[in-house]
Amino acid sequence: MSAQTTALNFNASAATTGNWRSRVLAIFLIVAIAGIFWVDSRYPALLKRYHAGTQVKASGALTFGTVYEVDRSMPLASRAWRTTVNWLDANRIGMTFSFLFGPAALTFLATLPRRRFRSRTLNTLLGAAAGVPLAVCSNCIAPIARGLFASGMSAESVLATMFASPALNVVVLAMTFALFPVSVALIKLATVLFLIFVFAPAVASREKVEAATIPRPIKIPSTETWPQATTGVARSFAKSFWYVARVALPLMILAAALGALVVELLPPQALLAPVTIGGILLVALVAAFLPVPMAFDVAIAYIAMTKGVPLPYVVTILCTLGITSVYSLSVVGKSLSWRVAALAYATVAALGTLAGLLTRMFL
Repeated sequence: MSAQTTALNFNASAATTGNWRSRVLAIFLIVAIAGIFWVDSRYPALLKRYHAGTQVKASGALTFGTVYEVDRSMPLASRAWRTTVNWLDANRIGMTFSFLFGPAALTFLATLPRRRFRSRTLNTLLGAAAGVPLAVCSNCIAPIARGLFASGMSAESVLATMFASPALNVVVLAMTFALFPVSVALIKLATVLFLIFVFAPAVASREKVEAATIPRPIKIPSTETWPQATTGVARSFAKSFWYVARVALPLMILAAALGALVVELLPPQALLAPVTIGGILLVALVAAFLPVPMAFDVAIAYIAMTKGVPLPYVVTILCTLGITSVYSLSVVGKSLSWRVAALAYATVAALGTLAGLLTRMFL
């Protein structure tokens, strides 16, 4: 198996003190994109859901809100189409951010002489620290992760970022501990920490790194002027955007359709069935596949609990839904390797199954 990594738009000679203007412009670009998203959209939305408390609602199969109503009496094709449109609408802001932030991060990181430590532990901590404040779901983190890996960041850093962003955000954690018993919340936290600090470095240690087949670097003079820096950063961002979007955009549409089809195929009363080992495993496999927005896992698990769904199923949903998705896994497959994607899916499903079984035995 192989993974691809390189700096996309700047060569080593550019990563010197002489290109500080490019670095400043790239930082400004990152701060502007992230600041607008965090202040205007993401954190207000997360805080609104947190303050909703036990009144939190979700009207869509994969989304908090809907553009088109979906009724179970409709034909499957019609339901799947409407759910797909609802998903695309619900993710339009987050995806816009990720398709801009990923290339911006790649543009900045490519100006640095180093993007990783020799220690896998430090690389993992770096990825987790980067992911926590991002506040994007397992879907929106995928284009960003593709940009991070292309910049030369280590596989463990990228995977840690992908797991930390949807699951370790402070608002999402606060929601989890507010809505569920402490024992349930700790089980969820334990599975996330295992993925970040055990799975990510372990699977990354087995990766072989090869040169990526991406555009040749843009050469920047070692003593650039502001006009040269502006032009270079603009060109770098454009090439980075194309590198991210040409893979992540088609996969986003495909993932929306696949997720909608799978969720609409599920029987409405499936989770009210008696708890079995096979049932827990099936719930884990489906939940780890579905693409859902930020904090939807916490909300839907709580709603399921209040509607009488057995606690083992609830805990399994909480520990699998939202940490990975068909979209994030497909981008990992195209950017790192399909084996890593398969192992991530299997590990999340296994942890969710284990969490459900432990809940069945002890809670």
